[in-house]
Parts: sequence; structure tokens; C-alpha cells
Amino acid sequence: MYRVWDFVTNYSILLVAGALLALIWANTDPATYHHFVEYPIWFNDLLGTDAQTWVTLHGEDYHIDGIGDVTRVLTVHFLINDVLMALFFAMAAKEVWEAVALHNGSLRGRRAATPLIATLGGMTGPIIVYLGLASFMGSDVFQAVSNGWAVPTATDIAFSYLVGRLVFGAGHPAVRFLLLLAIADDALGLVILAVFYPSGDLAPEWLLVSLGAAVAVYLLANVLPRRMDRHNQLRPHSTWVAEKLSFWPYLLAGAVSWYAFQRSGLHPALGLLPIVPAIPHADRAFGLFSEAEHYLTDLLNQIQRLLKHPVEIILFFFGLTNAGVEFGAIGAPTWLVLLGLLIGKPVGIFVMGWIAARPLRLGLPSGMRLADLVVLGCVAAIGFTVSLFIASVAFDPGPVQDAAKMGALFSFSAAIVAVAAGKLFRVQKQHHR
Repeated sequence: MYRVWDFVTNYSILLVAGALLALIWANTDPATYHHFVEYPIWFNDLLGTDAQTWVTLHGEDYHIDGIGDVTRVLTVHFLINDVLMALFFAMAAKEVWEAVALHNGSLRGRRAATPLIATLGGMTGPIIVYLGLASFMGSDVFQAVSNGWAVPTATDIAFSYLVGRLVFGAGHPAVRFLLLLAIADDALGLVILAVFYPSGDLAPEWLLVSLGAAVAVYLLANVLPRRMDRHNQLRPHSTWVAEKLSFWPYLLAGAVSWYAFQRSGLHPALGLLPIVPAIPHADRAFGLFSEAEHYLTDLLNQIQRLLKHPVEIILFFFGLTNAGVEFGAIGAPTWLVLLGLLIGKPVGIFVMGWIAARPLRLGLPSGMRLADLVVLGCVAAIGFTVSLFIASVAFDPGPVQDAAKMGALFSFSAAIVAVAAGKLFRVQKQHHR
């Protein structure tokens, strides 16, 4: 039994509510909206955006013209996007880690080959469409928007999964294919964020601090207790660590890793990723929406359950602080992002999926047709959450960023396209497994 309705209700409804509230607020009283988003919570030297840059851009709005020798300012936007969204990306990383590392992980073995190759098409297709159309619009447009090439590569896993179930039915093999593709898309998206969108000047030596934190907590809170309990079936040391310390060592290691990512120049929202593999986990993966996941007692799944409600609230505020775009901001980046998703995703997924299934003879899941790949590609064109996030880091605040975000919001139209494509290609719904 799959918990998709529970997941979508808990996570996506709040996210959409935040986005809708942001759109209404930004289009009725933009001054107070931006005043809220950039509000300075704390001037300090530890975390936040560059203080001098903030004063130059926003200081006048808050009647602040000097801050002394303080180097950073923690704003509402930084708190949500750079600090708290690290918890969301950690949950995404958990699914990717289990899918890759565990014995029966969904991204291992021959059965995952075709979805993985199709994922490459789903990433490259939007890039080709986005940059191709941008170059066609002229060199000025291309220079202004080229850094946003990754915005249309994202697939919103929750919304795509929901629409996939509506189009194909819960029991159709294309739904499982879509889930594998979305998880792989998330993994590549994390790599793209880390490699191509640093948040500042790179200082890679700080990544050694992050790696050191992960290794240290793995050895001290995981390996050492087990080694001390060798030949003792009661496992007193491991039990003490599990009951008394619980997740606290990993929380401390996560804080160190996050700070190291911020100092390294990589986006700090990815700062918890090195810690996830160090957390004790189950030896089986049942999948993001599987009911069985609720009963696993390993620490990694316990932490995921603890984060469930906080991440729901975080996603609401993410929508609120990132989707506040004035409708007048619609421009070339809007259509480039939207067409990259609506054209590049389906074409890329179909072409690479066909290559994997036919010339490479890797095949498709039993009961799935090549035509289903086109429909699946339309479903995967819903970018939303991660597209919004990438747009916020790919462009500086301003008209280009706002226009790109509008394209990410408009990608919800892919749901309508997917339903129409399902009718056109005569998808036979399968409601039972």
C-alpha cells in the first residue's frame, strides 16, 4: 500500500499554499512582501549572506546605513533557503542513498538501467531546448539567461508521482518507472547544485572538515560501539549509544558539515548530504511512499519521521519566500524554462528511453509501451520545488530571476498536458498491482 495521498497532503498542499500566498502578497503589496523576505534577523560573523552586499541592496529599506565590521546577516530568505532547506535535501538524499546503496535499492541492477538512461535524456533535453531557444533570441538574451540552464532540468517528485497515478493508475509499471526516474533526477540535481552553483568563492579545503565530521560520527557513534560489543550478545555499548545519544551526535556532525559547506562556497543547503550515509540505516529500502517505511526502526528512518512535520512547515515558508513573483515579471526566461520542461523533458526521456529499450536491448518493464514514455515525460515536466530553488541560486535577485521562477510555477501546466497525452496515446489505467 502506498502513502502517496498522505505525502502529497502533508508536504505539497502546504508548499502550494505558501506559493499561492506569496503570489497574492507580491502582487497586492510587493513592498511589504520583499520587506518580509529580506528582513535582517541577526547581524553576525557566523552565518548568513554577505552583510555589505545586503546593506547596499536593502539597507535603505530598513533605515540601516552602517553595520560596523560585521560580515554576515541572517535574513528570513537565507534562514529558509540555506539553513532549513538543508533538512529537505537531507530527506531527498536519504531516498537516493537507500536506492543506490542498499542490497535491493531501486537504482541498482539491470532493472534500473532504462530509467537511469531516460533520466539523462530528461536532464539534457531541457538544457538543449533552453539554451537553443535562448541563442535564437539573440546574444543579449543568451548572456542574460544562460546561467539558468539547470532550472528546467528538475522533476518535482511528489507532484509528478501524484499526476502519474492519476494518468496511469496506481498499478501501472510506468508509475514505478517514473519514481525511479524522479529519484535519479534528484540525485543529478544535487550534483548540479554542488558543482555548477556555488554560493561564493570556492574554498574546497573546508570540504575536508565536512568529510571529517561524517567519518568521525560514523566511527565514534556507529563502528566503535559495535566493536566494543564484539562477542557480547547483549550489546550494551551499542544499546547505550542508541538510547542515550540517539540522533544528537549526527545533529552535531550535521551542524559542523553545514558550516563547512557555507565556508567552502558550495550551497549550504547541501551541507547535510555527507552525514546521511553515516547514519545507521535499514538493510532494505521499500521506497519513498511505501507503508513499510513507517515501521522501520533504524535511526535513519526514525530521523526522517522526526523531520516530517518540521519539513512540512519549512516547505510552506519556502513557497512563501520564493514564489512571490509579480505577474509583470513574465518574460523570456519564463518561456525558456517552461518550454525546456514541456518540450525538452518528454522528448529527452522518450529518445533516451527508446535508445535504452531498443538499440541497447535493456527493455521496458512488462506492460509498459514506448508510447507510455512520452506520457511519462509530460508528467516529469512538473519542475516546481527544485526548479524554484535552482532559479533562486542561478540568478541574482531581479527581473531575470523572477521571470525564471514564474516559468517554474507555470510548469504545473504539465499536468494538463500529461492528462491530454494520456488520452491521445490511449493509456490503459491499471489500478491494481
